[in-house]
Amino acid sequence: MVDKVLLKSKFRGSLFGVLVGDCCGAPFEGQLMDSGSKLVLKNYLDKLEGPFFKAPYKKFTDDTALTICVADALLDSNGFSQKQLAKNFVLEYYKDPRRGYGAAVVDVFAKLRTSKIADPTGPAYAQFGGSGSYGNGAAMRVAPIALFCANSDKTRLTHLVQDASLVTHTNLLGINGAILQALAVRQCLQLDPNSTLDKKKYLSELREDIVALEKKNDAELDKDYNAYERQLNVVESLLDEKVESSDENVLNMLGHSAQALYSVPTALFCFLKCTSGSLKDSNQSSFRNTLEYAISLGGDTDTIASMACALSGAYFGESVVSENLLKHCEDADGIQNIADKLFNSLE
Repeated sequence: MVDKVLLKSKFRGSLFGVLVGDCCGAPFEGQLMDSGSKLVLKNYLDKLEGPFFKAPYKKFTDDTALTICVADALLDSNGFSQKQLAKNFVLEYYKDPRRGYGAAVVDVFAKLRTSKIADPTGPAYAQFGGSGSYGNGAAMRVAPIALFCANSDKTRLTHLVQDASLVTHTNLLGINGAILQALAVRQCLQLDPNSTLDKKKYLSELREDIVALEKKNDAELDKDYNAYERQLNVVESLLDEKVESSDENVLNMLGHSAQALYSVPTALFCFLKCTSGSLKDSNQSSFRNTLEYAISLGGDTDTIASMACALSGAYFGESVVSENLLKHCEDADGIQNIADKLFNSLE
């Protein structure tokens, strides 16, 4: 394990990554990212990272808003519960509903509110004819759970992610995507950023965990269920350059949509592709490259960039996140405070 000073920095870095990826990715969501758009993106990020100028901050979206709700539920004095998490979600949504929430999750929040949260998972189970949502909404908000469980075993982490996911996402693709993202953040916390990242080993450990999880799903459902194993194999082949890692191939093979299966592995690929060398060699460039590349793929840019940068921040720590860039993001001080509270909660 890393020492406490570095671990605290990694906690901050991961949640700063969630915030920065979200705030910077949101203006480009759904855009066709051609060469002209990518140049606009580069200039936009250069300006935000350059000499500080006063301007209205970049508002965060539902990604960060719900991440904060998860953190608050974990830190609740009575301990984590699905009912408290559902209450946090409902209060946050009705306080400021204009943060880009999807129609499906808004429906869940409305039903939770009407029922006074009598059953915190009932509305989510009823969605889409009982099949539940397989979107990336559970994965985008999962970083605080990985931080909270930094000193815990993977079983506790997995169970907590499942419980937190079920309030809005009951489809296995949505839940397993959230588990994969949490495991990826957890592994980043444990690695030394002053050493070169062994990408093959990193992926191998994730694959081992996800294969075990999907085999358990196989037994429960009596069907072949290795969707994330296949996506991790694609990530490895793109990194190994067994296939050309052009943007077109990445999008065709991994995707960039709001479905967890086609965004969580993409975020993981963005982090691994852009992380080269060690902290002393790369300084802020790997984090910035991860941010820019994730957004440049288009599609669900805020969520993919948020998840990718949560990994980069958890790996390197807060020092790689540009101070000036953070100043342009809504409530960066509040995010730092939450990261510190999660760190102080460790057993």
